[in-house]
Amino acid sequence: MTANKRSTAPVSDDEAPDLSAPEWAAKFKAAKVRRGRRPSAAPKVSTTIRLDPDVVAAFRDDGPGWQSRINAALQEWLKRKKRPASAAAKGKSRSRAA
Repeated sequence: MTANKRSTAPVSDDEAPDLSAPEWAAKFKAAKVRRGRRPSAAPKVSTTIRLDPDVVAAFRDDGPGWQSRINAALQEWLKRKKRPASAAAKGKSRSRAA
């Protein structure tokens, strides 16, 4: 089994550069450290909600990104809820007539 694996050990000591040399130390010092994802302008809030199993199943059935789709559905609901009072009143009068 081990005969098929390639060795990652350097062939000689000269193969790897001396990273403690002054030119490398200067490069490391000048390099900008970037870790992780950039901070979002509008970070999400972590929360726990309870949803009916059929709702979760329907969103999960569509594949990866199901939580984002739930968020989009809630955003759409929020937009409809925030529509102007005159439009909301018109919508209520229509539903009563029906």
